[in-house]
Amino acid sequence: MKALIQRVKRASVEVEGEIVGSIDHGLLALVGVEKHDDAAAVEKLLHKLLHYRVFSDTEGKMNHNLQQVSGGLLLVPQFTLAADTRKGLRPSFSSAAPPAQGEALFNLLVAQARTAWPHVATGEFGADMQVALINDGPVTFLLES
Repeated sequence: MKALIQRVKRASVEVEGEIVGSIDHGLLALVGVEKHDDAAAVEKLLHKLLHYRVFSDTEGKMNHNLQQVSGGLLLVPQFTLAADTRKGLRPSFSSAAPPAQGEALFNLLVAQARTAWPHVATGEFGADMQVALINDGPVTFLLES
């Protein structure tokens, strides 16, 4: 699994004109699922999402994680993160998980995240979503499980 995370001051996701998920200070995670991913990959990615140190301490160093700053976590399914862009000028999605597998693993990630952390919001799997954010920094990392 892959997650492109962005430290945000606030972020939201909208489907058909309605906001389906939003957070204030925290992490926006665009999540891509690949064919080889499984429940172990979900657990590893969730651990990174909750513990990756991207928030500043009192000295301005990235020493705090999401939990230490009581931040929100906005999980948005992002099929295109699984694209292979190494060849040519058009992405290949041959490494992406089939929709049923992708949805099941994304839903597992959401369920486990909500069990582990009270401030979780989501986008909608398979929907045409509009994502709005104010990137804090900007600070952006690609996490892989």
